[in-house]
Amino acid sequence: MFNRILIANRGEIALRVIRACRELNIETVVVYSKADAGAAYLELADEAICIGPGPSAKSYLSIPSIISAAEIANVDAVHPGYGFLSENAHFAEICRANNIEFIGPDVETIRRVGDKAEARSAAVAAGIPVVEGSKGPVGTDQEALEVAHRVGYPVLIKAVSGGGGRGMRVAHNDMALINNLATARSEAEASFGDASVYIEKYLEAPRHVEIQILGDRRGDVIHLGERDCSVQRRHQKLIEESPSPAIPPDIRKKMGIAAVKLARQVGYHGAGTVEFLYEGKRFYFIEVNARIQVEHPVTELVTGIDLIKEQLRVAAGEPLGRKQGQIPFRGHAIECRINAEDPERGFAPSPGVVTHWQPPGGPGVRVDSHLAPGYRVPPNYDSMVAKVLVHADTRAEATSRMRRALDEMRVGGIQTNLGLHRRILRNAYFERGEYTTRFLDELLSA
Repeated sequence: MFNRILIANRGEIALRVIRACRELNIETVVVYSKADAGAAYLELADEAICIGPGPSAKSYLSIPSIISAAEIANVDAVHPGYGFLSENAHFAEICRANNIEFIGPDVETIRRVGDKAEARSAAVAAGIPVVEGSKGPVGTDQEALEVAHRVGYPVLIKAVSGGGGRGMRVAHNDMALINNLATARSEAEASFGDASVYIEKYLEAPRHVEIQILGDRRGDVIHLGERDCSVQRRHQKLIEESPSPAIPPDIRKKMGIAAVKLARQVGYHGAGTVEFLYEGKRFYFIEVNARIQVEHPVTELVTGIDLIKEQLRVAAGEPLGRKQGQIPFRGHAIECRINAEDPERGFAPSPGVVTHWQPPGGPGVRVDSHLAPGYRVPPNYDSMVAKVLVHADTRAEATSRMRRALDEMRVGGIQTNLGLHRRILRNAYFERGEYTTRFLDELLSA
């Protein structure tokens, strides 16, 4: 096991990794930008190193700064968290070239699954169904038009690299396709340094369901069930739950088998997620996320397995501690992402000083957050400031518990989307589990 690791991230995921390491008796070094100076979680690490100013390009995305900090702090490994450099093959390569273990898959695996077009090809080779579309990146507008005419409108333009809804656009006709191609390429270039995009058929009202996978260096891979992530705004997840209220047992089993098969095909080790769309009793592969996910605690609650600890153990060369048949699945879990944004102003970010912080509690409630009174939410990063999770024996009980937790929660000094979550949890369609990726758009336009 590692003696000392550097956490190349911030906020709640940095705190989450610090806690897991503390329980494994691993020393932690956390890096921070000047915008995050004074954050309470920095005091919980064994060492904290400032790596630059607020803009992420000069701090959390600065590979030289992070490697310098890792060398100064004499760490064994780097945990990248999610976002930032977590799926950056070049960063992983530089870490290992400096004899620092990157807690994640091998460099070639990151490259292969990070290229969504190549990951799609791997899924096809493994016999896993994919949404009809281009075989790889589309180089010209004419090539894009040919694909759209072949599969039929509407189509989805997707960035080959990255995620989080960036570089994604829907087109319903030729003119919209040409216009949106330019926008998607520009956004992909700005966000990921790669303007490549590909085209696939746009499913109008699917469920977005992902399978959590875990693999070791010996080639063993297991899955830990699914998470339903269909409540989204602009392709960004807002609520996740497990198990999905829409997936029948036979489909659930097939999706799990498909995820493990693909992971083995690409030589995957560590924690990751295989994402699918589900519509009309059929599922389709869309991408692999080669990192821990924001919503990983949902799986932790229904399985009782600490995924961050498992990441660390596997990265240190230890075998998986369980076989597929030994994974327990208990009850139902729901997560709500609390963002510092103002729904009344088009969900504009709402940075500022937190004047009041009252997280919910009680049986079956978990809150993952780095907030504290006096903390200044910076304008430089993703707006998520907390994750509220509940676990109960049934979905009905979990829904009721989440309503209670959201009603207890108070955040002062900044605007949040708490009100929207309270509205969703009281919506009849959500209560019945009858929602798709279009649910939130329809709710907001009602």
